[in-house]
Amino acid sequence: MLFSITCEYTPAALNAMRENPSSSRAEAVSNLIEAAGGKLVAVYFRNTNGPGAQVIFDVPDPQMATAITSVAVQGGGVQNVRVERFFTQQEVFEVREKVAKIRGAYKAPGQ
Repeated sequence: MLFSITCEYTPAALNAMRENPSSSRAEAVSNLIEAAGGKLVAVYFRNTNGPGAQVIFDVPDPQMATAITSVAVQGGGVQNVRVERFFTQQEVFEVREKVAKIRGAYKAPGQ
């Protein structure tokens, strides 16, 4: 299952990277994802709300995406973290089939 984590670096992390500019954040992230049984797909550095990163990775267990995020946040180097799950077209088709099966069980407010 593909996931994306986007985040901004904390001031402390930016200072640490300034002091050691050759340290590889991609390598550190890859090690974490591999320890969780996953595979790093890509790392992009971004400057949306401040210097940050987007990490795309594949893990077979969706709970590991949450665990990976927790470890990264607990490290204190990232903030404003968002996690997204990417769905394949086939998975979307399967979701639509499930929606059709359960649609009648829900009543919207006022109905």
